[in-house]
Amino acid sequence: MVTKTEETQLNRLESQVDNGGGGAWEYLCLVRKLKVRRSEKVLKHGLSILNDPKQRSTLGHDEWTLYEQVAVAAMDCQCLDVAKDCTKVLRKKFPESKRIGRLEAMLLEAKGSWELAEKAYTSFLEDNPHDQTIHKRRVAMAKAQGNISVAIELLNKYLEIFMADHDAWRELAEIYVSLQMYKQAAFCYEELMLSQPTVPLYHLAYADVLYTLGGLENLQTAKKYYASTIDLTGGKNTRALFGLCLCTSAIAQLTKGKSKEEKEGSQLQSLAAKVLEKDYKQRAPDKLPQLTTALKSLTLTS
Repeated sequence: MVTKTEETQLNRLESQVDNGGGGAWEYLCLVRKLKVRRSEKVLKHGLSILNDPKQRSTLGHDEWTLYEQVAVAAMDCQCLDVAKDCTKVLRKKFPESKRIGRLEAMLLEAKGSWELAEKAYTSFLEDNPHDQTIHKRRVAMAKAQGNISVAIELLNKYLEIFMADHDAWRELAEIYVSLQMYKQAAFCYEELMLSQPTVPLYHLAYADVLYTLGGLENLQTAKKYYASTIDLTGGKNTRALFGLCLCTSAIAQLTKGKSKEEKEGSQLQSLAAKVLEKDYKQRAPDKLPQLTTALKSLTLTS
């Protein structure tokens, strides 16, 4: 996950390069390090270096890394001729490289040659069943073709081997949510929270899923996770504050206001409403009347 400091550094360097201030190679290195996708920029500035023999000669062995980086960016931008040229250069330099073989399979994928790409990926997995990159490419290819059920199957098989891959759990959860398979999505977010308990995004997403499922038990649990999101973000997550209010209202309707737990929790609910009103006064005063009306409908304003 890119930090705010890293993002600021990247944006500053990008602006510098775009305005002719130099530092293209440093920018491309930072993009690789942070694993972010700035494909158009990478293609533009990467080619400017590769097409300049003087600049290219200063890279040493990093020249081949740049060819690979530009090839992938070119595929993202559908500049397949550029990707093909870069891949050819790499294949000539490394004729036996499986890494270049993966790049060639990605080019097949970019061209829409799904069967050939799948054949190539299957062959790679026969040689190395634990190649994470290939597993993920197959998932991406299934999604690109609209085969969501296949993508789910592949992700589940992948996670049986690589259970600690947080990105894969999150991707699977988001697919389940898109298909309204909320119980399965909840399981994925539970796995994420077990491995990364201090990430507020997972608490919030889990609470959203439980709120959507409904029912007293789910609502009560959702409320706890909205509260934990508020705690983890220092009280600054607007969505979690709204979620807490909505859960409280829904629980009150189900229990007819007789729940001792809900009566004892009224102070927390009132505080959430006040924080929301204060936030809207500062950031969106024109929308404050709508907020006040919404909170009154939930009987949460003081």
